[in-house]
Amino acid sequence: MTLSRSASCFAEILSDLVELTDNEIQALKQLEARERNLRRGAVLQRENEPDHELYILRRGMMMSYVLLEDGSRQILRFLFPGDMIGLPGILYRGSPEALCALSDCVVCPFDRSALSNLIVQHPRLAALILVVNQIERVSLTDRLAMLGRTTAKARVGALLLELRDRLRATDKSIDNSFTLGLTQEEIGDATGLTSVHVNRMLRQLEQEGSIARVNGHVTLLDESVLARSANYVNRFEGIEIDWLPVPR
Repeated sequence: MTLSRSASCFAEILSDLVELTDNEIQALKQLEARERNLRRGAVLQRENEPDHELYILRRGMMMSYVLLEDGSRQILRFLFPGDMIGLPGILYRGSPEALCALSDCVVCPFDRSALSNLIVQHPRLAALILVVNQIERVSLTDRLAMLGRTTAKARVGALLLELRDRLRATDKSIDNSFTLGLTQEEIGDATGLTSVHVNRMLRQLEQEGSIARVNGHVTLLDESVLARSANYVNRFEGIEIDWLPVPR
């Protein structure tokens, strides 16, 4: 199904998994009825503070992160258009993670009660939200295993693959080239490396012919080598969802 982004950014992502009904599309569209603009660097949600809203990221790129005791930052996830964000916070009085804009962004806030109504009225959509969150959980588990078991160069290579695959989900024209949109410090905070170390690993990947970089634009020249060195798996492929309930 081809959807206009003006209809529902979230529906566009879910429609890659199943063909949505008109009722489901309208229900998702209601979650995006309001918009809020964020400038790069703006913190949408702070760690350990209450937030009674959830969000659909409509435009731009964001990250979720936690601050460690020594003041350093660990980036957990990079967030892209169509992502529902803020879900971990619905379980706790204070959010277990912070949300920050990595570019100028547009988010669509909605109250938690809207999610509750969606679950009751559209159980297949509720199951699809579970599917997407499990994909994110497995991807995060992969990165955790990578941090403990692979080299610094493999971590950076795997992150480049992950970013390309996530960007491709919302822009089908992306092949092996994409705009990185991250500083070396941000890459380091996601991979457990210093920015100096990230710079060195990127230069090594270039020298080995695995990637090319021009003005913030990255081309993956040998993605099989990058994937093999980090045991990288694109978790947005090979999904089986024939167990989903029928739509209402």
